[in-house]
Amino acid sequence: MDFISTALKRMQPSATIKISPKARALRNQGHKIISLSAGEPDFDTPQYIKQAAFQAIENGKTKYTNVGGIIELREAVAAKFKRDNGLDVSPDNCFVATGGKQIIFNALVATLNEGDEVIIPTPFWVSYPEVVRFCNATPIFVKSDIASGFKITPEALEAAISPKTKWLMLNSPSNPSGAVYSKDELIALAKVLKKYPDVWVLSDDIYEQLIYEGVEFATMAQVAPELAKRTLTMNGLSKSHAMTGWRIGYCTAPSSLIKQMEKLQGQSTSATCSIAQWAALEALNGNQDFLDEWREIFQQRRDLLVSHLNEIEGVDCLVPNGAFYVFPSIKTLLGKTTKNGKLLKTDEDFVMALLEEEGVALVHGSAFGMAGHIRISYAASSEQLEIAMVILEQFCADLS
Repeated sequence: MDFISTALKRMQPSATIKISPKARALRNQGHKIISLSAGEPDFDTPQYIKQAAFQAIENGKTKYTNVGGIIELREAVAAKFKRDNGLDVSPDNCFVATGGKQIIFNALVATLNEGDEVIIPTPFWVSYPEVVRFCNATPIFVKSDIASGFKITPEALEAAISPKTKWLMLNSPSNPSGAVYSKDELIALAKVLKKYPDVWVLSDDIYEQLIYEGVEFATMAQVAPELAKRTLTMNGLSKSHAMTGWRIGYCTAPSSLIKQMEKLQGQSTSATCSIAQWAALEALNGNQDFLDEWREIFQQRRDLLVSHLNEIEGVDCLVPNGAFYVFPSIKTLLGKTTKNGKLLKTDEDFVMALLEEEGVALVHGSAFGMAGHIRISYAASSEQLEIAMVILEQFCADLS
């Protein structure tokens, strides 16, 4: 008898998490490693948020909370959605979980059955298709490319919808491409979705605050209120407030779905850490001025990377409007050989050779459903980015 469940066998390990242990192992062996693979801001959590956590401990706020989060935090989440996104929701329609990933996991596990389909634009965040497969449902990939700015068209969306479609996963700003859907682009997608009342939208807005050059953020339930009754809008504090380790994600959705997600979470992790919740309350309600400085720094780093990358023969990089990644094409470099004799058949071969031979950690594009690309995080100092680009340029120049 096989001990491991068939559900878990359908799920592959996270490709982004896979790179980090390899980089750490090489570092532990004494190699100098520049890691540009992690989706984690290099800034520290703002002091006022940390102080709120200290105060929560001092005040004895260390007990179990309601599964869906303390009422004060859910009120703050509702206020955030009203203030920033124009969504008039109540705390009963809001939910807190252990990171944005658990929001997505809860929603899909609570709703998917065998035979259901979930539309996932490519490139995609690595966990989307794996959670869908875990639920014994089928991911349906809708392709984009550099020409479309890594965004899907209404025509492509409609062509992918079938009677089995249950969800559309929509991530803007995007991990890995940094693409941001405009209000008009979302309205055009919404026009298609209005024809299919059984298709829900999971709007992953985790990078909402990291948008550059005056680009305006929009989310589906905001631009198409008629779809709000079948939209889950997810967000969190990991990227915007440098709180990756605090593990706080939150969402708003119709109460019918929220109740089922709470039921599932009640039998799995229960509520998230009480101390992190009180810190999150301060994060949402406190001064947000630091974000302007962070965005300026991220934009400078982005411009530095894009400028360097587009000077490398064989590399083609768009200027992304959001998140903290660039997603250049390296297609014309595949099939070549490194100076150490490694044949680069795939983009994974490329990133592994770059890590093993030169000590720079990136993530291969095929992990995100788009072969021939690489993802580079600019959540690192400008000095590290400069050094990494010099190394990458020489690595590519040495290919034969």
